[in-house]
Amino acid sequence: MYRRSICAVPDSQFLDIINLDAGYGRSQVLFDVNMGIPWRGGVAVLGRNGAGKTTLMKTIVGELGLSRGELRFDGKDIGRRPTEERVRLGIGYVPQEHSVFARLSVRDNLAVGALYNRDTTAIDRVLAIFPKLAQRLDQPAGTLSGGERKMLAIGRAMLGDPKLLLLDEPTEGVWIGVIEEITERLIELAKDIALVIVEQHLDLALRVADYAYVLDRGRVALQGPAADIRDDPELLRYLAP
Repeated sequence: MYRRSICAVPDSQFLDIINLDAGYGRSQVLFDVNMGIPWRGGVAVLGRNGAGKTTLMKTIVGELGLSRGELRFDGKDIGRRPTEERVRLGIGYVPQEHSVFARLSVRDNLAVGALYNRDTTAIDRVLAIFPKLAQRLDQPAGTLSGGERKMLAIGRAMLGDPKLLLLDEPTEGVWIGVIEEITERLIELAKDIALVIVEQHLDLALRVADYAYVLDRGRVALQGPAADIRDDPELLRYLAP
């Protein structure tokens, strides 16, 4: 039905994370993190709560500053660039929480996402991917179900035409019956752009991803092709509470 992109450690990374240290003020969370994100396909970042996954995402998008190391995106050093410049370069971000404008309608949320998109068909293409949103266009986003809010957040991020999309817990609070739908959409999306997905739902993450990194206490503890990580006996040790 579809053809997945297959990668070991990518030879030509689209995003290079090199010797990265980051955190919150004096509280260091990430220690000497090295990762390579290919220009197409999914990469999963796994780990128990507090391992540093969200900190990593916020550092990539620029919400947090790095204290050491490099971030190179499409050949450009972005480690000291502001968030808005990283977005213009092609980095999209769907945060774990507060990912939609609750008081705005679905239509207006999408319009915000498409503000700088010159493709007049872009919103229609998002609605084709997430047809449930087409039935809710005039509904306030805050009244949507958890799954619909996640679809809206992903769709709005896609309207920014990202080359790299960061997804932090895209199925948190989502009914099990909708998780499969979101998974299939992400698999399709990963054929065209780079995805980095942080997800507690292990099966979803390793279906979307070709490659996976496991963080433990802010350090990369395991990495490898997703199929190998799934079968690694060490995985459950690093995911256990």
